[in-house]
Amino acid sequence: MQIGELAKRTTLSIDAIRFYEKRQLLPKASRSTGGFRLYTTGDIEQLHFIRQMHELGFSLREIRELIELRTRKAAACESVRGLLKDKLMGVRVKLRELQKLESELMVDLRKCNKELQRRQRHAASACPVLEQVMAK
Repeated sequence: MQIGELAKRTTLSIDAIRFYEKRQLLPKASRSTGGFRLYTTGDIEQLHFIRQMHELGFSLREIRELIELRTRKAAACESVRGLLKDKLMGVRVKLRELQKLESELMVDLRKCNKELQRRQRHAASACPVLEQVMAK
C-alpha cells in the first residue's frame, strides 16, 4: 500500500510516517517502479506499536530500544521490565511535583478568595499573590 493508505489505516499524518521512517523507527519502505513508497501490514502494526508506546510517555530513543527488544521475544523481558520501572519512577516523580504544584496553587487561590471577600467590606488592596511573587 502507498503512504496515503497507510496514513488512513493508522490515523497518522503522512509527515508523521515519514518522520518515523527518517528516525529509523519504521523500516525504510520499498519503492514501486514509479518511485512511490510501498508499505505492508507489518508497517501498520509497527506504527500502532510506536503510537501506543509514545502515548505511554516513552521517548523516541526508548521506543527504538523497545522495537529492537521486540525481535528478541522472551529474552527481552528483563530489559523491558527495566525500562518500565524507570518510566514508572519518572511518572511518580512527576506526580509528586504536580501534587506540590496543586498544593501551591490551592494556597494562592485561597489568598485571592480571601482578598476578594475582604474587598466587599474594605477598600481594595494589591493582589496578595502578586505581592508575594514580587517579594520573592
